[in-house]
Amino acid sequence: MGAMCGLWRDGNSVELLINGEDFFARVFDAIRGAREEVLIETFIIFEDRVGEGLQQAVIEAASRGVRVIITVDDYGTSDLSTAFVSKMIEAGVQIQLFDPRPKLMGMRTNLFRRLHRKVVVIDGETSFMGGINYSVDHMADTGITAKQDYAVLVRGPIVADIYRSTLSMLGPAVRKTFTPLKPVTRQAGSARMLLAERDNRHHTTDIEEQYLLAMRNATQRITIANAYFFPSYRFLRELRNAARRGVKVTLILQGKPDMPFVRVCSRLTYTWLLREGVVIHEYKQRALHGKVALIDHEWSTVGSSNLDPLSLALNLEANLFIRDHALNQRLHEHLRDLAVAHSKQVNLKGLAKGQWWRAPMIFLSFHFLRHFPAIAGLFPVHGPRLKPLRAPETLPEAAALKNDLPTDQEKSL
Repeated sequence: MGAMCGLWRDGNSVELLINGEDFFARVFDAIRGAREEVLIETFIIFEDRVGEGLQQAVIEAASRGVRVIITVDDYGTSDLSTAFVSKMIEAGVQIQLFDPRPKLMGMRTNLFRRLHRKVVVIDGETSFMGGINYSVDHMADTGITAKQDYAVLVRGPIVADIYRSTLSMLGPAVRKTFTPLKPVTRQAGSARMLLAERDNRHHTTDIEEQYLLAMRNATQRITIANAYFFPSYRFLRELRNAARRGVKVTLILQGKPDMPFVRVCSRLTYTWLLREGVVIHEYKQRALHGKVALIDHEWSTVGSSNLDPLSLALNLEANLFIRDHALNQRLHEHLRDLAVAHSKQVNLKGLAKGQWWRAPMIFLSFHFLRHFPAIAGLFPVHGPRLKPLRAPETLPEAAALKNDLPTDQEKSL
């Protein structure tokens, strides 16, 4: 178990951002208004109208002398064109690739321990965190590919913690010429917040532990809306125990998944949970990509971490845990509307067919998940790296751009 870290910080403001319609405009405006520095971490940037909006915003900022550093995961952001990347680099934007690895017979090999965090810090004063990537899929007008997702905009003392976390993600090549800002720590509101990270060294279970602690102390309600729900047995046990002592436990999970096997995995847990009184809704309007939860009337979490083995045991993740009645109430009302208007409630009768194989499948699945991180460790992904990109001269492909990088800069995470 990783050592818990982080402190609850008083005096913060928080604003819930729902989907790309809320998120992208606020982020791009904040980047355009930056005075000194923009730090961005993300899993995905696509070369679509959203990615182009980000590109334009950071180029404008860098052209004014603002320091802009973007860290992207090489697995999630692998198909950007050389021209797209070069425009940013030539304007002065610094771009790092997390764990770049060559393809093997056309297949990507960096399958595990992904940089899955989604963080923006502007001038050490304003931060955005959540689960939204820079992709048009997070806009509702994209039809069948649209995703339901969340982020928060925060100010106050918590930003200093987030800023220090983003600094820890900078590789040695970037740090050589880097002088950190002094984060703004003045109070901005009444919300209490804690930043929890998950990495592969010191904070291996921090996010999960915060969930478990809050569920253990719940007295009235637990509502979880999560894209990939296949958590550990101890997580499910806390949900069961809460339901047994009279807490209203509600799960909103994918009913229209972007990856069909996700629903199959989640459904392996349904019978066990339903028998304990847990209410399960499958969201049908679009693919659910959110990673949010609320407990009782103050506690909420918004972040990048799913409740599955990749997020809880392998990926680099970041969640904010927030104590604020107004945020909790707004999120509660929103999730209740999703459940009522756009979801289908699951019942035991509908799961009765095929019941004979569910018990052994669940048993085998959880034993597999218990050893999944060790199994994944057999793959060649033990040394995640951060590589800075340089502007290419005659390289025609993005893949060639990665091959023209300087000597590997190692960073264990």
